[in-house]
Amino acid sequence: MRKKGRKAFWHNIKFKYKLTIINENTLEEVVGIHVSKLNGLSVLLFACTVIFIIAASIIAFTPLRNYLPGYMNSEVREMVVSNALRADSLRLALERQNRYIMNIQDIFSGKIEVDTVQSIDSLTNIRAEQLMERTKEEEEFRQKYEQKERYNLREIDNSNAAAGLIFFKPVNGVMEVNFDPEKKHYGIDILTSKNENVVSVLDGTVVMATYTVNDGYVIQVQHSQNFISIYKNCGSLMKEPGDKVKGGDVIALVGKGGGSHKEPYLHFELWRRGTPINPGNYIVF
Repeated sequence: MRKKGRKAFWHNIKFKYKLTIINENTLEEVVGIHVSKLNGLSVLLFACTVIFIIAASIIAFTPLRNYLPGYMNSEVREMVVSNALRADSLRLALERQNRYIMNIQDIFSGKIEVDTVQSIDSLTNIRAEQLMERTKEEEEFRQKYEQKERYNLREIDNSNAAAGLIFFKPVNGVMEVNFDPEKKHYGIDILTSKNENVVSVLDGTVVMATYTVNDGYVIQVQHSQNFISIYKNCGSLMKEPGDKVKGGDVIALVGKGGGSHKEPYLHFELWRRGTPINPGNYIVF
């Protein structure tokens, strides 16, 4: 039964049909073609193969391949990125030009006084800020935050600047007068013994070593991260300006007491960017 079924199948596939074209007026046969299902299938597969080869050749050997994922070459990719950056630059230039024109219009209309105009760049920046209007919620949040952090910004900045630094105690002794900038006392007074060693609190360079009438011998050291340490009321100095010192190196000796102090003491100050800092925040006395 299987053999008969196969023979019937192949007989059906190979069976040829005659396709005839006849002239309607004379009933004369013009064209006659003998076609089987197998021939038709073969012709169809051949046509599909030819079309596939032609399409693949067009895609492989023409710029159309760059539109397929993963087939974009480096030159085209570089060109696309360059064009994108150029378009972004043109957009920014266009926005800047629009602000420029608006500024010129404001000058001509009298909204901006000529005497107050310093440069067109400053006006452009002002215009950019005006175009970005703040919402009511943003303005309220900004005011609350600025009010809350008004007195903490400087302290936070100094704490971050001292990250990773290890401060040495400038002298052995007992702190008598604390840091009090409101009374113009920009350092601390440490009671100690005469001729006690005064050491540098950090690595740095001596930038001043001199004698003053009010503070005796004074030595000043410049450290990294914009810190400056000042040591006053010294009896003698061990370093000169320009000397490199390490943290813990002896730079002076404590002198005798003076002013309201009857015992020998050291007046120590710590500054950063022109602002006095409480040494107690970084050194344990």
